[in-house]
Amino acid sequence: MPGLVHVVDDDASFRTAVERRLKLAGYEVATYSSAQDLLERLPGGDVPGCILLDVQIPGLSGPQLQSHLTGLGSTLPIVFVTGYADTATTVRAIKAGAEDFLTKPVSSEQLLDALARALIRQQADHIQRTKLSLLQMRLKSLTPRERQVFELIVRGKINKQIAHELGTAERTVKAHRHQVMEKMQVQSLAELVSMAERLGVLDPESKRPG
Repeated sequence: MPGLVHVVDDDASFRTAVERRLKLAGYEVATYSSAQDLLERLPGGDVPGCILLDVQIPGLSGPQLQSHLTGLGSTLPIVFVTGYADTATTVRAIKAGAEDFLTKPVSSEQLLDALARALIRQQADHIQRTKLSLLQMRLKSLTPRERQVFELIVRGKINKQIAHELGTAERTVKAHRHQVMEKMQVQSLAELVSMAERLGVLDPESKRPG
């Protein structure tokens, strides 16, 4: 799978060797000698890629850089490759979202497998974010009244109950309901409820009829 690998390691010989290995495998490669070097040239998330990161580097350590990138909203997956692995550091890094934690010397097979998984995960995450963005756009297209009807529908309210709660006619609710289904591009109540949960409009425990 093609992509751009950002190699962060203070060992120049390791950077050179890995760059050569990855380019032979079809990857684009950018190298950095420190966390600050990466941050000064921080890549965007629009290009498929991941970060190959050492633990012990000048300035910010690998785990500290991982935390900092998370705070910046970076979506680049991280694969750690280090000669200084210990259980506690490994566990923390994986819990913080690292794709893998490899120990030097690392075989080409291990390295390429970890990078491929990281890029597949990034692609899947990107697809999910895109889908969520589209759903949010549909939700914003609803008028204030349609939004009220939408929220009552997904909480299990029938048209008569919604009309009573909003102080309007049942036929008006039916018209709003039709607009909601059309604008949200769904064919069934089940689809609408699922969409509401994904948007955070509806807590799964609150969808029972009231």
